[in-house]
Amino acid sequence: MKVLVIGLGGVTNGGKTTLAEKLKNMLPNCDIISQDDFFKPESEVETDERGFKLYDVLDALYMDEMVASIRNWMKRPTTSGVVTEEAQNTCDNLKNVYILIVEGFLLYNHEPLNKLWNRRYFLTLPYEECKRRRSTRIYQPADTPGYFDGHVWPMYLKYKSELEENASMQVDYLDGTKSQEELLSYVYSDIVQELNKLRE
Repeated sequence: MKVLVIGLGGVTNGGKTTLAEKLKNMLPNCDIISQDDFFKPESEVETDERGFKLYDVLDALYMDEMVASIRNWMKRPTTSGVVTEEAQNTCDNLKNVYILIVEGFLLYNHEPLNKLWNRRYFLTLPYEECKRRRSTRIYQPADTPGYFDGHVWPMYLKYKSELEENASMQVDYLDGTKSQEELLSYVYSDIVQELNKLRE
C-alpha cells in the first residue's frame, strides 16, 4: 500500500477547496483534509492594536493537531473513511494507492508539514481579483472594514515571500485566474504522473 500526500495551498479565495473537491472525484482512494477545520475558536485568536483578529497566521490554528491528523491518515488510510469506489479513469494497478489532498492557506510555512508532501501546489491571485472574490464571501466572524488590506493581504505576501526565499522547497505555482477546468486538468495530469512513478 502506498500513500501520496498532495498540498494545495495559496491565497484566500484562490479556488483551493473547489479544486480539491473536483480532484477527489477524479482520483482513486482520495481523501481531503482542510486546514480551515483547525482554526482556534475566536476567543483564542489574538487581536492586534487596530482591533483586527489575526486569523491569517499559524498561531490562529491548531497546527499540531493538523499534523497529527495527516500522520494518522498516512498510517491508516484504509480506515480513514475514504471512499474506495472506482473514480473515473482509474487503472487497476492504482487500487493500492491512497491519495490525501491537504488544502489550506498556510501549508508550507510550518516545518513539521514539509516532511510529508509528495507534491506542493500554490494558487496565486492578483490583489484586485483576490479582494473582489473575498468581498463576495461571508465569514464567521465577518471581515471588519479594512481587514483585507490591513491583515489578510499583507500576511499572504509575507508567507508567499518566505516560501519563495526557501530554495529547497519545490512548489508549483498556479495562476488562480485561469479557468477551473484548466487548473483541474493541469493538476490532475501532474498527480497521475506522480502516481505512475509510485507504480514503477
